[in-house]
Amino acid sequence: MNIKKWLGLVLFSAFTLCAEAKTVHVAVAANFSKTMQSLVIEFEKTSDYQIALSFGSSGKFYAQIKQGAPYELFFSADQAKPDALQKDGLVIAASRFTYAIGRLAVWSARPDFANKIETKLKDGSFNKLAIANPKLAPYGAAALQVLRHLELIDATQSKWVRGANIAQTYQFVSSANADLGFIALSQILGINRMQKVKERSYWLVPDMMHSPIKQDVVLLRWAAKSLGAKAFLDFIHTDKAQNIIAQYGYLSSISVNVEQDI
Repeated sequence: MNIKKWLGLVLFSAFTLCAEAKTVHVAVAANFSKTMQSLVIEFEKTSDYQIALSFGSSGKFYAQIKQGAPYELFFSADQAKPDALQKDGLVIAASRFTYAIGRLAVWSARPDFANKIETKLKDGSFNKLAIANPKLAPYGAAALQVLRHLELIDATQSKWVRGANIAQTYQFVSSANADLGFIALSQILGINRMQKVKERSYWLVPDMMHSPIKQDVVLLRWAAKSLGAKAFLDFIHTDKAQNIIAQYGYLSSISVNVEQDI
């Protein structure tokens, strides 16, 4: 191999490694997908780092990370998975914080259900009720708590259709395979950011009917030196990021000046 070709390969390899180092791999709970996409757009406007996103259920990401999946950040839909990973020594404990508090809603895509969502749920006049798998999805677990609070477990159980995650649960309702579905308020508000979603199309479940859906983020142990991951975490703490999160219907546990716009 001549010297020019060798130098070319060295320079190409160095460039490739540099490019790869600029990409941050992030696992994100399905309920936070639209919000995260908006956050990434804003972050990348002023950053040299690129964010590569993977969406899915928190339970599946937990299992993948346990097997060494090369994510650098994990935005969970709960606190239980980050807590378990921390106990396993797989995260940087000091990096962990609650980035959002989710809100649960019952939604219907049927126009004739408008203004009747809560009533339809309680009197059982619907075909199917979509719920995310409570063993994998925190919003599914919260939905069960609500049904238990309303004493509707026995009355509705035969009509349940379970999604693998909150995104699939949303699809069941939007495709009319289920008249009603427990989904994240953020999904409803993310349907069309150019137009306000009419409140009559969903019932915002009172927070007192279920445990708070606190969503934690962690930096994985093998990404301890990732400057890009740390830069993105710093961005999540900013007013700009927290305003975006609030616009998608989440509550904040971070003390910043957040302007609600929902």
